[in-house]
Amino acid sequence: MQKLEKLYEGKAKKVYKTDQPDLLWIAYKDDATAFNSLKKGNIANKGVLNNLISAHFFELLAVSGVPNHFVKLVNEREQIVKDLEIIPVEIIVRNLAAGSMAKRLGLAEGLDLGSPVVDYCYKSDQLSDPLINDDHIRALKLATPGQMQVIREIALKVNQILTAYLIEKNIILVDFKLEFGLHKEEIILGDEISPDTCRFWDSQTKEKLDKDRFRRDLGRVEESYQEVYRRLTGKEIQ
Repeated sequence: MQKLEKLYEGKAKKVYKTDQPDLLWIAYKDDATAFNSLKKGNIANKGVLNNLISAHFFELLAVSGVPNHFVKLVNEREQIVKDLEIIPVEIIVRNLAAGSMAKRLGLAEGLDLGSPVVDYCYKSDQLSDPLINDDHIRALKLATPGQMQVIREIALKVNQILTAYLIEKNIILVDFKLEFGLHKEEIILGDEISPDTCRFWDSQTKEKLDKDRFRRDLGRVEESYQEVYRRLTGKEIQ
């Protein structure tokens, strides 16, 4: 397979065409952004770690019956994925109150929500990904009610699988963001699952092991990403 011209460069990844029309070549970057790109930086080896961590999660989910876009790793920083028609709705699944939800509703960070809370955001950098509901999605024709039902069901299944898996690694899955797309009319999971898109806390100390360390200037950002990878695989990158 050959990497062809670059199609797009986002905050965290570069996307390239390949000589196979149904597949894309993804290269993960070390760039880090927060607060709608108002804060920018660089995290050493972030691209490598997010690429490997995402591949690990996608393979786990595929075995558990969750269809997703991951095809194979090319190297430590790059992977091949299925080309999707992205649905412009970000799905956030929350198990504990944290981040924008805790701030918006005046909740203590770490409050157990009892059962998962699902939020939807309109995928638009220009509008800072505003919160939306099912009626907004219908009015804006972002997805059909049937598609959103499937997306919600898959998101909750992902939450169930990853929560159970991660607790065995002494990690609490606080919340996470997912994106979905259409592949030959089938709704499947896309984007990435990594410390950039999830909140991971150590189950004993509640230490943050994700991008909140960058957002909040807590330090040891690369080390926290490395720690997640080590707990998942028993390996370390050099």
